[in-house]
Amino acid sequence: MQPLVIGLAGGTGSGKTTIARTIMERVGRDRIAYIQHDAYYCDQSDMALEQRLRVNYDHPASLETSLLVQHVHDLRAGRAVQIPVYDFAAFTRTDQTTRIEPHPVILLEGILLFVDAALRSLIDIKIYVDAPADLRFIRRLQRDLTERQRTPESVIRQYLETVRPMHMEFVEPTKRFADLILPEGGFNTVGVDVIVARVRAMLETKG
Repeated sequence: MQPLVIGLAGGTGSGKTTIARTIMERVGRDRIAYIQHDAYYCDQSDMALEQRLRVNYDHPASLETSLLVQHVHDLRAGRAVQIPVYDFAAFTRTDQTTRIEPHPVILLEGILLFVDAALRSLIDIKIYVDAPADLRFIRRLQRDLTERQRTPESVIRQYLETVRPMHMEFVEPTKRFADLILPEGGFNTVGVDVIVARVRAMLETKG
């Protein structure tokens, strides 16, 4: 059975991870291979920390999307993959990987997921998660302070210098590729119900 590939894209802090968790809980974690695009930030271990701090992490070039494309092909062919483990505090990959086994559903998540045409062509259901900019910024601030060891000043500076302009240039335009635009992110219970029901129905059809 060819796996069903679902893509969750949208701005930072829009609620993609919340929706991904809901899908996994309601469809079954044992049926889903979950991969975050963030894991594929380029390896920068050969660069000094000062250089890493100057990288634009909201530009598509900061991600090794070609490796993700290869991994999706492998999973669709029934082969397990070893995805990178990224250290957000050190701004580079670790020497570890995470093994992901093939499953009936491949769930991808990332702000720039629909930018790359090769990756986009592999996704059966493309969902753009939308939310107001002020809410997205607050959520990003909370996440980066608690999970990524950032300072408030660095989060604000990054948001103004790269996050917001890259969102306008690369993320927002990918709405046109979406099969479904989901306003209010994880708070849109009706929309999430529709997604879960659709995934279950497609799995039954494939089965």
